[in-house]
Amino acid sequence: MPLVNASLQSRINQLSSNDADVEGSCVLYIMSRDQRVRDNDALLAAQLHAQQQAVPLVVGFVLFPGSRSRAREHVEFMLAGLRDASATLASKNIPFICKSAAAIKGAQQLVAELQPVALYFDFSPLRGPRSSQETVASSVGCPVYVVDTHNIVPVWCASNKQEYAARTIRPKIHKHLDTYLTKTADIVAQKKSSTMGIPADYFVANAPELSYRKAGISTQYISGEAAAQNVLADFINNRLAGYAERRNDPAENGLSNLSPYLHFGQLSSRRAVHEVLNILEARPEIQKDVDAFIEEVVVRKELSDNYCYYNAAYDSLAGAPDWAQKTLAKHTQDPREYVYSREQFEQAKTHDTAWNAAQIELTSTGKMHGYMRMYWAKKVLEWSSSPEDALQTLIILNDFYSLDGGDPNGYSGIMWSVAGLHDRPWQERPVYGTIRSMVYNGLRRKFNLQQYIDKYTK
Repeated sequence: MPLVNASLQSRINQLSSNDADVEGSCVLYIMSRDQRVRDNDALLAAQLHAQQQAVPLVVGFVLFPGSRSRAREHVEFMLAGLRDASATLASKNIPFICKSAAAIKGAQQLVAELQPVALYFDFSPLRGPRSSQETVASSVGCPVYVVDTHNIVPVWCASNKQEYAARTIRPKIHKHLDTYLTKTADIVAQKKSSTMGIPADYFVANAPELSYRKAGISTQYISGEAAAQNVLADFINNRLAGYAERRNDPAENGLSNLSPYLHFGQLSSRRAVHEVLNILEARPEIQKDVDAFIEEVVVRKELSDNYCYYNAAYDSLAGAPDWAQKTLAKHTQDPREYVYSREQFEQAKTHDTAWNAAQIELTSTGKMHGYMRMYWAKKVLEWSSSPEDALQTLIILNDFYSLDGGDPNGYSGIMWSVAGLHDRPWQERPVYGTIRSMVYNGLRRKFNLQQYIDKYTK
């Protein structure tokens, strides 16, 4: 499948010319990771292609009706955002169709029903979406294209290999920012006659019944593009100044709170960076805060995609650096002072009040402060019978409870904590070997730990 980014208009002209002999009724974009209308290069590319071929654009979405790995609250959050996207598309006379099926089957159904001249996907580095897209591409009778509209610099343009650490990918990303940090053209309305007779409220009327388990999460976040923009504005106005220092204090409200919106693609990181840079022009004194934000939302986020794209074993110890695999194997038989079951971890029944507070934050709000997430993950390694068990426990808990679970950031963060990914060897100690450790007293020195504990355990 061709990977499409940069100079979209000229690229689409070339693709459309190549597809001139392909007959079809529309161009189909199957939205997945990037659930927005604004700043969506995959949607824009599909519309440009449709205009070149003089056929309508149709947007599809495939939702599997039930899974044990994700909480019902997450899917309800996603559907609320998709309803907003559906309404925006309807205002532009662009149909939005939802299929309730497995990814491959649903995509094949959409292609069979709509007979597109070309099919577009947005990009994910994860095995499941990539495999599904490849299977669909091999089984349909039209050209298939993939557009990375999740990262500012497309993964395959930033680097052609797995990067060792942030310090190795950072200069490569910054080298390309001037090229890719450009504003995306707006999606334009189609003629009403080109909507193929699909009603504007099709998506809402045909959203599937869900059989996902409830997690008991009560989230503060409102879903959708408009809400994402409001949260971004709130961050810029109230928390960007001081972000470089306050973001690592779990007792403070110093985070951007953008991760759910970035995960579901309701906000583009490119839009976030543009808005932050606009503020910097008038407030040069917050340069270090802007730099810290760009490091998180661009370099670290795109490093995670790089890891998952170039390492198929991104969620197992086989995906860890060689030195980390060796040190963990050497210390597998070390005695553990505490060993907890997955159920005890899930129910926050450990001896450590800080860890319990972090777990309760996760299970009650669908989010955990990033600094505590590192401590949370490292202690699961310390209190599990093996690194393999620790890794699986962390992935299961994170993917089920966290609103941004099932994400490259989550997998790379867990692998950093448990298996030395994007890190280096440290002083050797029991269980961890030379994996970097974290301790309770270190939290107390870092911030007002008791304030954080009281917030979630009283």
